[in-house]
Amino acid sequence: MPASKGYAAQSKTTPLAPFSFERRDPLPNDIAIDILYCGVCHSDLHMARNEWGNSIYPMVPGHEIVGKVTFVGDAVTKFKVGDVAAIGVIVDSCRACPSCNSGEEQYCENGIVLTYAQPDRVDGRVTMGGYSDNYVVDERYAHTVPLNLPLAGVAPLLCAGITTYSPLRHWSVGPGKKVGIVGLGGLGHMALKFAHSFGAHVVQFTTSEAKRADALRLGANEVVLSKDDAQMKAHANSFDFILDAVSAPHDINAYTALLKRDAAMAMVGLPDVPPVLNIGNLIFKRAALSGSIIGGMPETQEMLDYCGEHNITSDIEIIPIQQINEAFERMLKQDVKYRFVIDMKTL
Repeated sequence: MPASKGYAAQSKTTPLAPFSFERRDPLPNDIAIDILYCGVCHSDLHMARNEWGNSIYPMVPGHEIVGKVTFVGDAVTKFKVGDVAAIGVIVDSCRACPSCNSGEEQYCENGIVLTYAQPDRVDGRVTMGGYSDNYVVDERYAHTVPLNLPLAGVAPLLCAGITTYSPLRHWSVGPGKKVGIVGLGGLGHMALKFAHSFGAHVVQFTTSEAKRADALRLGANEVVLSKDDAQMKAHANSFDFILDAVSAPHDINAYTALLKRDAAMAMVGLPDVPPVLNIGNLIFKRAALSGSIIGGMPETQEMLDYCGEHNITSDIEIIPIQQINEAFERMLKQDVKYRFVIDMKTL
């Protein structure tokens, strides 16, 4: 079994610290990678601190992984040793349900296996994530990486990127569409980049006037301060689509009021307090409120290829692994533009 080392949380109250463990032995369809970079997602903090109530310890977080292939099983066809590979949120699914058969593994009816903190279907041991030096995964759940992109900036695409790309594509965002992005953080800044790239007229909503210049730099056509009632009312009944990327509790009715007839709003943030919904904002306009989570394996590869063609990566701050606990605290203060990425050679 491959020896591994990383940083782990031993309980919901302990900081992440050095930890040694073993990966499962690779199978014929598996690849093994040495991890080069791993993004730091806000869900890593939620999981490490058991804020969703389903954490398993010890826990090595991390699901935005880019690395170099060091082993390929006999049945592997997509990779060779020396290739760059990426791993996201999912490392297995049932492979037999309608969602899996449609390449929508994220909605697997029988349950996905997450990159960390979940029993592996292969041998039952708990998966350990990308805050570590290596990973073993079936090639179906790994992706090729456009080599023209800086690899550190690619890492957050495996969660923040695909989480926003997927709903924008599903709701056909493009030229002639007016699109709103709620929140300008790790998810929101990727949604803004994609919506702009797709040719939509993009309005960035933010609670902070200080983010106006950055929103315009990232591709917003307009910036609306959501705390300003006059600015919000000026956009009533005008949006074809709104993507809400905020995970903190907030008033979603302020945004559903801005939808046109037959328009849609999709939630990709997961507030820990359920929102109160004004149904009237929907029924009187035949509007839709929906949700979306990451993307399937084909769409994730499509997203990476698109980013390669259009030179899109995440805006990042690279940190050594020894600063991960400080990074968690800075995330809580929104003190990052816009994603931390761990340089794994510091491990």
